Amino acid sequence: MIFPAPTPRLVLRAWREEDLGTFTAMNADPRVMEYFPAPLTPEQSAEFMERIREEFSTEGFALYAVERREDGELLGYTGLHRVTFTGMKDKIEIGWRLRAECWNQGYATEAAQACVALAAKLGIEELVAFTTVTNLRSQRVMQKLGMELLCEFDHPALPEGHPLRRHVLYLIGTEK
Repeated sequence: MIFPAPTPRLVLRAWREEDLGTFTAMNADPRVMEYFPAPLTPEQSAEFMERIREEFSTEGFALYAVERREDGELLGYTGLHRVTFTGMKDKIEIGWRLRAECWNQGYATEAAQACVALAAKLGIEELVAFTTVTNLRSQRVMQKLGMELLCEFDHPALPEGHPLRRHVLYLIGTEK
């Protein structure tokens, strides 16, 4: 496994078994999951964590647990993920999800900057990020990272007519 360098306030690390409770609570929070089809059940969160661990095994990177350095508290995740859906298959996505009480403190941007730097070291030339057009919080993080808005698209995993189907796609080159 390859990890991003620690930031002034954060450590991006591997997942531990004791993280599952906080991870599950975050994924069940309707505020956190507002721009996803539904909050996750405890079983879905456990499966998600297992998929993250598998991606570490196959890719060497994945979605890192984000821990605050001053107190060791798990804030959520930020990391890299190989996109698997048609139209963007094999692009590398940068993504984040933080507990609601950790929003608006610059943690997502700080952690994502460390992941952009890691991607550059790994030879990944560009990263994409996408979210529903109504998720302005995530779009602000993308903009703070220096990502460029490329286009809008309909997410293929969501059915026609779904209120979250329309997405924005951002891109950043890692060699800035």
